Amino acid sequence: MMARPGRQVALDAPRGRSGVLTRTPQPSRDRFGRATEWIARAMGTPWFLVGLTMFCVAWLAWNTLAAEDLRFDSAANGFTALTLMLSLQASYAAPLILLAQNRQDDRDRVQIEQDRQRAERNLADTEYLAREIVALRFALNDFAGEVVTRDVLRAELKSLLERLDDDADAAEEDRAP
Repeated sequence: MMARPGRQVALDAPRGRSGVLTRTPQPSRDRFGRATEWIARAMGTPWFLVGLTMFCVAWLAWNTLAAEDLRFDSAANGFTALTLMLSLQASYAAPLILLAQNRQDDRDRVQIEQDRQRAERNLADTEYLAREIVALRFALNDFAGEVVTRDVLRAELKSLLERLDDDADAAEEDRAP
């Protein structure tokens, strides 16, 4: 292996690693989506509506009751700055809410697919168990036409388990030297 002049080759570290990570961790790609959901959730609360109402009341009160030289939005022009602020807020709120809804739709779609797969597995398990019960009933009905009771079923299952244990013991003995 050729080492660069001035650098020592470390054989105990993978190539391309200098020992200290120089790369900074990348921000999550999902951070913007989580932020939009947080904003959409915050805008959908009664506290947001109360806060926005209080903001508008304070704005209107300041621009109608304050001294003429302290006012920054004219009532004569229909509170143009307030209208602009509310329009700006609404123009950002709508897309943010749509982004949050799209993310929720994606999560719902994944959850529905997982539920469907779980339901298919449950159905397959249930059908298998039903077939096994039917097979047990047929096997037990072959015994002199007896009516299958709980005790008969237990006895039959116990004898099957004993046979399986005996077969396992015999297989172990055959493998032993």
